[in-house]
Amino acid sequence: MKKLLSTREVAQFLDVNEKMIYSLISDKGLPATKITGKWLFPLHLVEQWIDANTSNYPQPRTSLPAYDGLLIITGSNDPLLDKAISIFNSNFPEHVAVFANLGSMGGLQALRRNLCHMASSHLMQDNGKEYNFDFADREFDNMPVMINFCKREQGLLVPKGNPKGIRSIADLAGPDLKIVNRSNTTGTRLLLDRELEKCGIKGKDIAGYHNEVSRHIDIGLEILNGRADAGPAIRYVASLLDLDFIPLRWERYDLLIDKSRFFDKGVQLFLGMLHENDFTEATSTFAGYDLGMSGKMVFTDLNNNQAA
Repeated sequence: MKKLLSTREVAQFLDVNEKMIYSLISDKGLPATKITGKWLFPLHLVEQWIDANTSNYPQPRTSLPAYDGLLIITGSNDPLLDKAISIFNSNFPEHVAVFANLGSMGGLQALRRNLCHMASSHLMQDNGKEYNFDFADREFDNMPVMINFCKREQGLLVPKGNPKGIRSIADLAGPDLKIVNRSNTTGTRLLLDRELEKCGIKGKDIAGYHNEVSRHIDIGLEILNGRADAGPAIRYVASLLDLDFIPLRWERYDLLIDKSRFFDKGVQLFLGMLHENDFTEATSTFAGYDLGMSGKMVFTDLNNNQAA
């Protein structure tokens, strides 16, 4: 579990008076939660907040060169994105798209460091409705362009027939049950942790919670091979491996692009491809996906999310 600081501890960490902390929460957006009735401060988010509010941030030693045919995508793992990259490489042989599986947060950090052209992310915000905007706002001085890639259904994978009778997140606390998990840089892990918190369950109390794998398909393979009884992943993997699926929610999975690279040839070819028949027909059999917003720009306006 990530470390939580008390008001006194975060004041010591920031070297300010405790009374100043309450002003920083209201005026400067210091990350905090009052879920226990008292203010608590997730250390990793406080560190990100400091990073995001740093002036004169040092420039990276190296920067992404001018586009020369190599399209670099980093971030959250997704089988549909893998398929899209394959189609892109087939349709545009003079270009090459590559992907680095860093998790949603790792993708945002790579984009900020100018190490990629696009970052894929599905980080759910505290309100449980929006995705990615708050995280990008903390990570970047200038908000990147956000293009929806898809919506997809997240849930729990369990063996065919669900022999342990798992019906909800709350059942993961049952005896003689072992899970497999994703890393804490992923949106899937963030979703699981929040659902566990709603149920009053501590992840460390669940067998297998710290057994992490890098891809959705790896979650399914661990369950298929009998090494785990459940794990968080998307519906597509359940259909692919003939596993049972317990739905949690539909989520928005976006591509984030720095404004300075938005009109790079490879970026525009990739985004345009999302509207073409080659892509929609090739992905029509992927269960648990909704492409209704695919390729459209998304933005937030106060509490309202819109697509253009």
